[in-house]
Amino acid sequence: MKKDATLRDYVRVIFRHRLVIVTVFITVILTALVGLELQTPVYEAQVTMLVSARKETEAAYYKELLATKSVAITQSQIVMSNLVIERVVKALGLYQQPLDYEKNFSSKLKSVLIDWRLKSVNAKLQELPPEQKQAYLFRMAIENLKQKITVAPIKDTDLFTISVSEFHPVGAAVLANVVSRSYVIFDLEQQLAELQIKYGEKHTAVTQLRNYIEKLNENLDGKPLPDLEAIGPASVKIIEQAKVPLEPVRILSKPLMLIMAFFMSIVLGIMLAFGFEYFDQTFKSPQDVETFLNIPFLGSVPKKKSKDKLLITDTNLTTEYARAFHTLSDEIYLLMKDKNLKSLLVADAEESEETAAFIANLGTFLARKAGHKVIIIDANLRSPSVSGIFNISNSMGLADILEGKVQFENAVQDLGSNLYALPAGETAFNSATLLNTSTMSNIIKKAQEQYELVFINCTDLRNFADTAILSSITDGIAIVINEGRARRQVVQNAISVLEHKKINLIGAILNNRTYVIPKIIYKLV
Repeated sequence: MKKDATLRDYVRVIFRHRLVIVTVFITVILTALVGLELQTPVYEAQVTMLVSARKETEAAYYKELLATKSVAITQSQIVMSNLVIERVVKALGLYQQPLDYEKNFSSKLKSVLIDWRLKSVNAKLQELPPEQKQAYLFRMAIENLKQKITVAPIKDTDLFTISVSEFHPVGAAVLANVVSRSYVIFDLEQQLAELQIKYGEKHTAVTQLRNYIEKLNENLDGKPLPDLEAIGPASVKIIEQAKVPLEPVRILSKPLMLIMAFFMSIVLGIMLAFGFEYFDQTFKSPQDVETFLNIPFLGSVPKKKSKDKLLITDTNLTTEYARAFHTLSDEIYLLMKDKNLKSLLVADAEESEETAAFIANLGTFLARKAGHKVIIIDANLRSPSVSGIFNISNSMGLADILEGKVQFENAVQDLGSNLYALPAGETAFNSATLLNTSTMSNIIKKAQEQYELVFINCTDLRNFADTAILSSITDGIAIVINEGRARRQVVQNAISVLEHKKINLIGAILNNRTYVIPKIIYKLV
């Protein structure tokens, strides 16, 4: 954006890139909706554990463990061990749970995704023999359960929590309680092994501990236990058993997500719009013409609509396209009269097929509407186009005069109502060679003597030297710049060549101009 940009300039950027903003808006909102649909509500139950100092034996293993500062962290890693998790999987029969169990709680969209993900798994299971299939499912159940468990030490204490997530709230509490009890059983088994070594199989302490382990194994169903039984004699103790959670976790509120997506999409869309505007180096407004070229702005013509004809034959100004040419033709006539110009070379900044039509409409209005005697000379010998616009013959024209085959008066065609045209004609010679002669200069002089206004069509500024040759023998040159197509640096380079030759560059005309801001908003800003 320009340093002196106004509010209208910013609004124009937004409306010019409205398709980008709308696309981003729809994409972000749809992404948010799909993301919400892919979320399956998850409940989380939590058990609080204590690493106790009280042991049934004072084995070296426990002494060393208690001496460290990371007792809770060390014990928490044991929770995730296969010995603990396998006991849970067996006790609850998780390996028999359907692989698409989540579909009972998910949306239809998520169900489709689940089915798609399970295709390869089911195909692999069908190839396995029964025993290997059971082993594979058992292993999958272990890994799935590990992904649902989170163990977190409580800072500056010997406490830590075991959190288990599940799609059903009761299931979450059951899993958390069974995992914690399996962990306690594992700890008791370690103590039992130490006691058996120290006191033998029939010692009272060994028998009591074995009986407690068996009883705890019987309670691997997740149902709540009395607090004293839950605490037990283990070196790790269940301080607080899991309760059935009331609300799901790790799922975002749908209204909140949509509100955030709404504002994010608008902000992102506007940022992209200004990004595209920054990197777009074409001319998009009259201000661009004056700012980047430092030449007068002569006027503009809107983009031709499908109902508008290439050549305006109705001069009653019933369309915006016709009214623009009427205004522009008056301004150019007044400028030429003020500067005492009779011949005007009109050239496109870059290659375009619309320049000839532009000159034809300009000449038509000045001749048939304003009553001036106008001649249009097609000096674009490389690609003649004026004859096609007026639907006249191109068999004889400027090229034939330059080659000495015909006189000027015989090649000019009367189009009626003070409008005349000199087609380009046909030639096998290089156009620059023909145009760079005294004959061409004499043709321009003769046209200025016989007609009130002389408009010359030629090739574009960038590709050929024809424009530089013709501009030196005409009174002035006007540049036609197509909005959204002509690049700033290209036009600047072409104009610098003309300025170096001290050509009379009277200004620029913006063609195919678009008015992106609605009139009601344009008036407000």
